[in-house]
Amino acid sequence: MKRFCQTLELINDNNLISKYIDAHKNVWPEIIEGQREVGILDMQIYRKGCHLFMIMDTVDDFDFEKDMARLATLPRQAEWEAYVSQFQGCSPDAPSAKKWQLMQRIF
Repeated sequence: MKRFCQTLELINDNNLISKYIDAHKNVWPEIIEGQREVGILDMQIYRKGCHLFMIMDTVDDFDFEKDMARLATLPRQAEWEAYVSQFQGCSPDAPSAKKWQLMQRIF
C-alpha cells in the first residue's frame, strides 16, 4: 500500500465551509467508484479552520500522475471538481491533483 498526504485551503467563510463539509457527508457514488477504479483504497479529509489535510491510501502500483489524470476523466468527476471548487477558491476546471498539494513525509 502507498500513502499520499495532501493539503488544500478552503475559502475562509464559515457558511461555505459548512457547505463543503455537508457535500462530503454525501459524496456522489460515482466519485467513490472512480476512486476505487484507479486504485484509491481509502481517502480521509481532516479540517482545522480553513486548512484541509487529506490522507489517501492506494494500491502498491498506484502512479500518482497517471492515475490521478485517469480519475479526472471518469464519470461525474469533472462535475464534482467544479462543484467543490466554489468552496476551495480554485478554478472549476482544475483537476484535483492541481488543487491538492502533495506533502513531503519527514517523519
